[in-house]
Amino acid sequence: MDKIAIVILNWNGAKMLKAYLPSVLKYSPEATVYVADNASTDESVSLLRTHFPECRLILLDKNWGFADGYNKALAQVEAEYYLLLNSDIEVTPHWLEPMIALMDTHQEVAACQPKLLSVFNRDSFEYAGACGGFLDRLGYPYCRGRVFDSVEADRGQYDSAAEIHWATGAALLVRACDYNKVGGLDGRFFAHSEEIDFCWRLRIMGRKICCVAGSKVYHVGGGTLPKANPMKTYLNFRNNLTMLYKCLPDDQLNKVMRLRWLLDYVAAFKMLLVDRNRADFQAVCRARRDFKAWRRQFDVDRQHIQLHRQSTAELSRFSLLWQYYLCGRKVFSDLPQTLHNFL
Repeated sequence: MDKIAIVILNWNGAKMLKAYLPSVLKYSPEATVYVADNASTDESVSLLRTHFPECRLILLDKNWGFADGYNKALAQVEAEYYLLLNSDIEVTPHWLEPMIALMDTHQEVAACQPKLLSVFNRDSFEYAGACGGFLDRLGYPYCRGRVFDSVEADRGQYDSAAEIHWATGAALLVRACDYNKVGGLDGRFFAHSEEIDFCWRLRIMGRKICCVAGSKVYHVGGGTLPKANPMKTYLNFRNNLTMLYKCLPDDQLNKVMRLRWLLDYVAAFKMLLVDRNRADFQAVCRARRDFKAWRRQFDVDRQHIQLHRQSTAELSRFSLLWQYYLCGRKVFSDLPQTLHNFL
């Protein structure tokens, strides 16, 4: 059994593999590297077989999306630690060592992430996870280094290892036993918010999530769906609502869901009337409609999560919208703090 299995899920990402897989192979000597291919139609598989024979190739029968793609790939991997890694990640020398050291010495930690910086602006955090993720009281995600669309420069301000709410799926190190115990990623999400839902379920089980800023990687971001894509808007809204329905405690669920109904439609009409973006407006409305249609499919999940809750797994106690838009607090360090440095 491997100690560390790096598993890169790929779909039509030959260009990214060619650019960034060499750094993974060069700087990860302690790991076995797998590429799980989600039935690509480009030259990904031939590229891997010809130029990267040292990678172990897992061929999936169709595009299962991010969530179930990983579930099906990891079922074929035996390791103490899984490291889920996007194909558009450039790693750095000794990047694994700080994360493995923390995990080996802190058994209460189920998962962690490195510091995520931008390939294009190497002194700035990258949107998809920055230096560790959090959720406000209404389920809006933000990060150390990124609040909504405000991304900070990295000046070493978040270089301490810290306990966080969620770790980015772009570079997620998790104990295999915890991954399997919590049931893996929710395949029904297909893509987007699945790692936040996953980490929240781990925290409800009493486990901890951390960011290890001593480990550093660079991320392209938006490789499969660009940020300004209506499908991405749809998945983000639908999956975020579903995650809230599954994981919120009973005494918070109804209040939060009522507020989100109002705020989601405010956001939708801003997209339509201010941004002149009819496609995103329609995506939010469809996400609300489809959430309502499939919500009952998650009743059993919700009952199981609440019945086996070992931790309150608190969210931040403030409204991010209020802090950002009304108070003008656009960087993480200006927000009310609820969690502290881990070490």
